[in-house]
Amino acid sequence: MADVVAVWSVSLSDGIHKVQFEHGTTSGKRVIFVDGKEICRKNWMFKLVGRETFTISGTRAVINIDACSGFAYEYQLEVGGKSLEKFVEQRSRTCKVWTPTIDGVGHRIVLEKDSMEVWCDGHVLETAGEFVEDGTETHFELSGRACYIKAVSSGKRREGLVHSLVIDDREIPETME
Repeated sequence: MADVVAVWSVSLSDGIHKVQFEHGTTSGKRVIFVDGKEICRKNWMFKLVGRETFTISGTRAVINIDACSGFAYEYQLEVGGKSLEKFVEQRSRTCKVWTPTIDGVGHRIVLEKDSMEVWCDGHVLETAGEFVEDGTETHFELSGRACYIKAVSSGKRREGLVHSLVIDDREIPETME
């Protein structure tokens, strides 16, 4: 990994993925690693700039390689058709993430607000929705504990619903990724 020129972290529902890119600026070699596993290798590329397309957990990603000045290069990652920055911004609006510790074990719980899927440690959980007096509750079980995600109106049109995770009748603070 002597030629690693860029490393990115990509947060998806099934976890946070580490993308590494090797670029041999004399040979044109291009190697992409996702979570430490090599997923693409091209040796002896004559064109030093261009695009490399691959997937991260089924999500399309592209690394753009552009020349800056002389023999300097700029590398940008696109995920889901958007720059990484725009993708992260969109995910922060469409997903909520919590990282509770239960019995000494850390978990990562993700609510996809558009589909109402609940993910835990990379797997979709079986859930049951329920209407309650002030909103909705999405119930599931984690490590033998009763959990639910409560959705209530913020009272402000632009903010929409407020989601909170409750485990054993204790609210868990949201994690900012």
